[in-house]
Amino acid sequence: MPPALIPPPPLVSEDDKTMGMLCHLLAIFTGFLGPLILWLVKKDSSAFVSHHGREALNFQITIFLVMIGLMAMAIVLMFVFVGFLLIPVILILQILAIVAEVMAAVAAQRGDWHRYPFCLRLV
Repeated sequence: MPPALIPPPPLVSEDDKTMGMLCHLLAIFTGFLGPLILWLVKKDSSAFVSHHGREALNFQITIFLVMIGLMAMAIVLMFVFVGFLLIPVILILQILAIVAEVMAAVAAQRGDWHRYPFCLRLV
């Protein structure tokens, strides 16, 4: 019996790759607004762009919530003079977030279906 033929995955157009990449790169400069707008505009026309827009939006929401929590802890701990120790943690986390966003943008430009690790899936 011959092996079953598995159809190849659908090819992703260059326009979809570019829009997927923009979902991640705009997040660096606009926070959640860039990915939100691109996702709302393109979610029905391209599953690839919808996926990357959702991923970028979820990542931005996750980073926002973590940053709010860390800043609240830093403010509370300032009263006992150790809150300033969280400032390097916040800066390192922000740098890691930018690196993750650039890596996701590169994956989208290659046509990969990228997923952020350690990300809340809210959208």
